[in-house]
Amino acid sequence: MTAGTHRSPVGTLNMRHCFRLLSLLLLLLFMSACGYRFAGSADNRLAVGQSVWVSFIGIEADSPPSAQTMLRRAILDECHALRGLYPADTATAADLRMKGTLRSYAVRAMSYTALDKVREYRLIIEVESELFRKGETTPFWKGTLSAYQDYPANTDLALQRSAEEAALASASHTIAQKLLMSVEQSY
Repeated sequence: MTAGTHRSPVGTLNMRHCFRLLSLLLLLLFMSACGYRFAGSADNRLAVGQSVWVSFIGIEADSPPSAQTMLRRAILDECHALRGLYPADTATAADLRMKGTLRSYAVRAMSYTALDKVREYRLIIEVESELFRKGETTPFWKGTLSAYQDYPANTDLALQRSAEEAALASASHTIAQKLLMSVEQSY
Protein backbone atom coordinates (compact mmCIF):
# COMPACT_ATOMS: atom_id res chain seq x y z
CA MET A 1 0.00 0.00 0.00
CA THR A 2 1.35 3.36 -0.94
CA ALA A 3 1.07 6.54 1.05
CA GLY A 4 -2.16 8.49 0.54
CA THR A 5 -4.25 5.64 -0.91
CA HIS A 6 -5.82 4.48 2.35
CA ARG A 7 -8.81 6.51 3.52
CA SER A 8 -10.37 6.27 6.90
CA PRO A 9 -14.08 5.14 6.90
CA VAL A 10 -14.81 7.80 9.52
CA GLY A 11 -13.64 10.59 7.19
CA THR A 12 -15.79 9.22 4.36
CA LEU A 13 -18.89 9.09 6.58
CA ASN A 14 -18.38 12.64 7.79
CA MET A 15 -17.94 13.89 4.24
CA ARG A 16 -21.07 12.04 3.13
CA HIS A 17 -23.01 13.51 6.04
CA CYS A 18 -21.82 17.04 5.22
CA PHE A 19 -22.74 16.60 1.54
CA ARG A 20 -26.27 15.45 2.42
CA LEU A 21 -26.74 18.33 4.83
CA LEU A 22 -25.53 20.85 2.26
CA SER A 23 -27.82 19.34 -0.40
CA LEU A 24 -30.81 19.55 1.93
CA LEU A 25 -30.05 23.18 2.78
CA LEU A 26 -29.76 24.08 -0.92
CA LEU A 27 -33.04 22.32 -1.68
CA LEU A 28 -34.83 24.23 1.08
CA LEU A 29 -33.30 27.50 -0.17
CA PHE A 30 -34.52 26.90 -3.72
CA MET A 31 -37.99 25.84 -2.57
CA SER A 32 -38.44 28.94 -0.45
CA ALA A 33 -37.05 31.22 -3.15
CA CYS A 34 -39.54 30.04 -5.78
CA GLY A 35 -42.56 30.63 -3.52
CA TYR A 36 -43.28 26.97 -2.83
CA ARG A 37 -45.61 26.36 0.08
CA PHE A 38 -47.09 23.18 1.47
CA ALA A 39 -50.73 22.36 0.78
CA GLY A 40 -53.18 22.52 3.65
CA SER A 41 -52.24 25.98 4.89
CA ALA A 42 -54.32 27.87 7.46
CA ASP A 43 -56.10 29.76 4.67
CA ASN A 44 -57.94 26.70 3.42
CA ARG A 45 -58.31 24.58 6.57
CA LEU A 46 -61.85 23.80 7.65
CA ALA A 47 -62.03 24.52 11.38
CA VAL A 48 -63.89 22.30 13.81
CA GLY A 49 -67.16 23.85 14.94
CA GLN A 50 -67.88 25.85 11.79
CA SER A 51 -71.38 25.65 10.37
CA VAL A 52 -72.02 24.62 6.79
CA TRP A 53 -75.04 25.11 4.55
CA VAL A 54 -75.49 22.89 1.51
CA SER A 55 -77.99 24.59 -0.72
CA PHE A 56 -80.06 22.86 -3.37
CA ILE A 57 -77.89 20.83 -5.71
CA GLY A 58 -79.11 21.44 -9.24
CA ILE A 59 -79.58 18.44 -11.46
CA GLU A 60 -78.62 18.69 -15.12
CA ALA A 61 -78.53 14.95 -15.70
CA ASP A 62 -81.29 12.37 -15.98
CA SER A 63 -81.15 10.92 -12.48
CA PRO A 64 -83.47 9.53 -9.83
CA PRO A 65 -85.30 12.07 -7.64
CA SER A 66 -83.34 10.93 -4.58
CA ALA A 67 -79.95 11.91 -6.08
CA GLN A 68 -80.05 15.51 -4.81
CA THR A 69 -81.07 14.45 -1.30
CA MET A 70 -78.42 11.71 -1.11
CA LEU A 71 -75.67 14.09 -2.24
CA ARG A 72 -76.66 16.76 0.31
CA ARG A 73 -76.90 14.20 3.11
CA ALA A 74 -73.52 12.66 2.22
CA ILE A 75 -71.81 16.07 2.17
CA LEU A 76 -73.27 17.04 5.55
CA ASP A 77 -72.42 13.61 7.04
CA GLU A 78 -68.81 13.68 5.85
CA CYS A 79 -68.31 17.32 6.88
CA HIS A 80 -69.37 16.39 10.39
CA ALA A 81 -67.58 13.04 10.59
CA LEU A 82 -64.26 14.13 9.07
CA ARG A 83 -63.95 17.81 10.06
CA GLY A 84 -66.40 18.43 12.91
CA LEU A 85 -68.56 20.84 10.90
CA TYR A 86 -72.25 21.02 11.71
CA PRO A 87 -75.30 21.91 9.56
CA ALA A 88 -76.39 25.55 9.76
CA ASP A 89 -79.98 26.57 10.41
CA THR A 90 -80.04 29.03 7.49
CA ALA A 91 -77.77 30.01 4.63
CA THR A 92 -77.19 33.47 6.12
CA ALA A 93 -76.09 32.05 9.48
CA ALA A 94 -73.64 29.56 7.95
CA ASP A 95 -69.86 30.03 8.14
CA LEU A 96 -69.52 28.07 4.88
CA ARG A 97 -72.01 27.80 2.01
CA MET A 98 -71.85 25.16 -0.66
CA LYS A 99 -73.78 24.97 -3.87
CA GLY A 100 -73.42 22.60 -6.73
CA THR A 101 -74.80 20.84 -9.76
CA LEU A 102 -75.03 17.16 -10.61
CA ARG A 103 -73.49 17.33 -14.10
CA SER A 104 -73.77 13.68 -15.06
CA TYR A 105 -75.36 10.50 -13.83
CA ALA A 106 -74.65 7.34 -15.82
CA VAL A 107 -75.23 3.64 -15.35
CA ARG A 108 -73.26 1.27 -17.56
CA ALA A 109 -73.01 -2.49 -17.75
CA MET A 110 -69.62 -3.61 -16.45
CA SER A 111 -69.63 -7.40 -16.76
CA TYR A 112 -71.73 -10.15 -18.29
CA THR A 113 -72.57 -13.77 -17.53
CA ALA A 114 -71.84 -16.70 -19.84
CA LEU A 115 -75.44 -16.34 -21.11
CA ASP A 116 -74.68 -12.73 -22.12
CA LYS A 117 -76.79 -11.17 -19.38
CA VAL A 118 -75.59 -8.21 -17.35
CA ARG A 119 -73.94 -9.36 -14.12
CA GLU A 120 -72.75 -6.00 -12.77
CA TYR A 121 -73.42 -2.31 -13.36
CA ARG A 122 -71.30 0.77 -12.67
CA LEU A 123 -72.92 4.01 -11.52
CA ILE A 124 -70.86 7.13 -12.33
CA ILE A 125 -71.69 10.62 -11.04
CA GLU A 126 -70.00 13.96 -11.64
CA VAL A 127 -70.67 16.99 -9.45
CA GLU A 128 -69.56 20.59 -9.94
CA SER A 129 -69.49 22.54 -6.69
CA GLU A 130 -68.48 25.87 -5.17
CA LEU A 131 -67.68 26.71 -1.56
CA PHE A 132 -68.13 30.22 -0.14
CA ARG A 133 -67.13 31.78 3.17
CA LYS A 134 -69.64 33.83 5.16
CA GLY A 135 -70.27 37.22 3.57
CA GLU A 136 -68.26 36.50 0.41
CA THR A 137 -69.70 36.39 -3.11
CA THR A 138 -66.76 34.73 -4.83
CA PRO A 139 -66.01 31.09 -4.06
CA PHE A 140 -62.77 30.23 -2.30
CA TRP A 141 -62.96 26.77 -3.87
CA LYS A 142 -64.58 25.60 -7.09
CA GLY A 143 -64.20 22.29 -8.83
CA THR A 144 -65.66 19.23 -10.50
CA LEU A 145 -65.48 15.86 -8.78
CA SER A 146 -66.50 12.42 -9.95
CA ALA A 147 -66.98 9.03 -8.35
CA TYR A 148 -68.26 5.60 -9.29
CA GLN A 149 -69.61 2.53 -7.57
CA ASP A 150 -70.23 -0.95 -8.95
CA TYR A 151 -73.31 -2.93 -7.96
CA PRO A 152 -74.80 -6.32 -8.91
CA ALA A 153 -77.55 -6.76 -11.48
CA ASN A 154 -80.79 -8.39 -10.40
CA THR A 155 -83.86 -9.64 -12.27
CA ASP A 156 -86.14 -8.34 -9.50
CA LEU A 157 -86.74 -4.64 -10.30
CA ALA A 158 -87.16 -3.64 -6.64
CA LEU A 159 -83.82 -5.23 -5.69
CA GLN A 160 -82.18 -3.66 -8.74
CA ARG A 161 -83.38 -0.16 -7.74
CA SER A 162 -82.32 -0.75 -4.14
CA ALA A 163 -78.83 -1.75 -5.28
CA GLU A 164 -78.61 1.34 -7.50
CA GLU A 165 -79.65 3.62 -4.61
CA ALA A 166 -77.04 2.00 -2.35
CA ALA A 167 -74.43 2.59 -5.06
CA LEU A 168 -75.55 6.23 -5.35
CA ALA A 169 -75.20 6.69 -1.58
CA SER A 170 -71.70 5.20 -1.65
CA ALA A 171 -70.61 7.33 -4.63
CA SER A 172 -72.07 10.42 -2.92
CA HIS A 173 -69.96 9.77 0.18
CA THR A 174 -66.89 9.38 -2.04
CA ILE A 175 -67.68 12.74 -3.69
CA ALA A 176 -68.03 14.36 -0.25
CA GLN A 177 -64.68 12.95 0.93
CA LYS A 178 -62.97 14.12 -2.26
CA LEU A 179 -64.55 17.55 -1.79
CA LEU A 180 -63.11 17.95 1.71
CA MET A 181 -59.64 16.80 0.63
CA SER A 182 -59.66 19.05 -2.43
CA VAL A 183 -60.73 22.11 -0.46
CA GLU A 184 -58.00 21.68 2.13
CA GLN A 185 -55.31 20.85 -0.42
CA SER A 186 -56.35 23.68 -2.77
CA TYR A 187 -56.65 21.41 -5.79
